[in-house]
Amino acid sequence: MAMKAKYKFVVIGLGYVGLSNAVLFAQHNEVIGVDISEERVAILNARKSPVDDNELSQYLAEKDLNLQATTNLRSAIDGADYVIVSTPTSYDENTNQFDTSSVEKVIANVIEFEPNACIVVKSTIPVGFTDDIRNRFKTDAIFFSPEFLREGRALYDNLYPSRIIVGEKSERAEVFASLLAKGALMEDINILFTGTREAEAIKLFSNTYLAMRVAFFNELDSYALAGAMNSHEIIDGVCLDPRIGNHYNNPSFGYGGYCLPKDTKQLLANYDNVPQNIIRAIVDANSTRKDFLADLIVKKQPKIVGIYRLVMKAGSDNFRQSSIQGIMKRIKAKGIEIVIYEPELKERNFFNSCVETDLSLFKQKVDIILANRMVNNLEDVHEKVFTRDLFGVD
Repeated sequence: MAMKAKYKFVVIGLGYVGLSNAVLFAQHNEVIGVDISEERVAILNARKSPVDDNELSQYLAEKDLNLQATTNLRSAIDGADYVIVSTPTSYDENTNQFDTSSVEKVIANVIEFEPNACIVVKSTIPVGFTDDIRNRFKTDAIFFSPEFLREGRALYDNLYPSRIIVGEKSERAEVFASLLAKGALMEDINILFTGTREAEAIKLFSNTYLAMRVAFFNELDSYALAGAMNSHEIIDGVCLDPRIGNHYNNPSFGYGGYCLPKDTKQLLANYDNVPQNIIRAIVDANSTRKDFLADLIVKKQPKIVGIYRLVMKAGSDNFRQSSIQGIMKRIKAKGIEIVIYEPELKERNFFNSCVETDLSLFKQKVDIILANRMVNNLEDVHEKVFTRDLFGVD
């Protein structure tokens, strides 16, 4: 089957994953983005990025992209070659698995409206989901291709991908991978075609390994703090071993964000009938770290604790599951007042804590400022700042 000069893509769900894929493919193909948010659709049609991402904003403003957005899936999907599903799948603590209802609903609609389209799931899903959904909908038109990107650098990570993984060994999978590579700026990209369960497992194990590395250096930092030792010096010495490497080693308040907490829990759930020790420890280590740091802060006996930013890291506008919220909840439980500085929040109250939009007033009000990452804005009150940022990187 010869490749077409141009394909029609429909991308459903315009968060970081969907937007970065939409822009990547729109360089050489027709792309229609679909989202339930009219505001997000309007922003994208105005050639602006509805999420905080420098490369996305630049490409939308400067590149000749064949891209439009709509809230109407039925009208968008007619004649689509590939439909990318990138709707969110949050982890449900009650069922101990991802809530994949949004993905399933989209797949049902796509099969009804355009049965000839190839459906590519980019949402994070549990191992076995694709096989199950194929059986339920009695179709083989679905495969999974995991996404490996950072919030705030989503398009960059698709322009310079660490690898391209496609959970199917077929001609249509090869075409899809080649179109991803065509939109990238990087050459000689590692492309791997796997079984569908293997692709699902690659995503979960990759994120769980990253969570394990975060947890390891956080526990090293906890040990150093407890023993009045210099964490920086210990980490420098440990990471000079080339087998360990001097990367992803900056202590924090814990791993957080949209991916690592839920992916580690989902992987643990997938181990239901398989013996394991490490995966459970990775999940538990995150809570232990937050308990330890919260106790240190409480012992300082502050009357008012300031939270500098709820967002996870520089360049992100997302504070879902951010690690600092776990510290905040523990401190509030001890009866200590919390004041939050977060310019991304429009409300003046966040879970019964005051939101201060004036940074100068925020600095004056509080006794201690918790900052997951140190920034220049806090240099003038560095004596008030409690952070575990040793290297000044995310």
